[in-house]
Amino acid sequence: MGTFNLHGSLLPKYRGAAPINWAIINGESETGVTAFKLQHEIDTGDIVLQEKIPIYEDDNAGTLHDRMMITGSEVILKTIRMLESGNITFIRQSDAEATLAPKIYHETCKINFMLPTVQVYNFIRGLSPYPGAWLILDDKECKITSSKKLPEKPENPPGRIITDQRRFLHIATSDGLISIEEIKMEGKRKMGIAEFLNGYRIKSNSVG
Repeated sequence: MGTFNLHGSLLPKYRGAAPINWAIINGESETGVTAFKLQHEIDTGDIVLQEKIPIYEDDNAGTLHDRMMITGSEVILKTIRMLESGNITFIRQSDAEATLAPKIYHETCKINFMLPTVQVYNFIRGLSPYPGAWLILDDKECKITSSKKLPEKPENPPGRIITDQRRFLHIATSDGLISIEEIKMEGKRKMGIAEFLNGYRIKSNSVG
């Protein structure tokens, strides 16, 4: 009967190794899971079943994955029952509608504050909790696992740090500010921003 797989997107969109991450990074409002029959080219086989899943504004890759896992298990069971009964229809994928979700590497996880606020926000949540979007602060790599959008027009260039050294750490983007809510400096554990600032004084006036 062949080999069947479950993929974390609505194929043919987001073929590849990191469909959950890229859907959030790209600001999608929905994704889904697809059961399909394997063929040689990756994620190109005929579709058996699909279920849509909304992407919420505060979702990150971890929370979305956990919801998709539940829906995916139901789709797998439905697929097995269809195979058992022989009542199954295959739908060919349209290569013209395909998009890619390539593997994510450490060097591609660096945050670009030249982008608009919403894109920076989506990038951070799309890589949280793993592998983690990062920046350079005081010559040290810091992973940012949670943030908030602050749409105010900044009076500072992208990457400039705005902080009271006690309660908040904001970083300017091309059109606003990002509020860092959770941070992990290299060699340290993950902390909320107030706890981090309570034990660390920032020396730089911008991030790298």
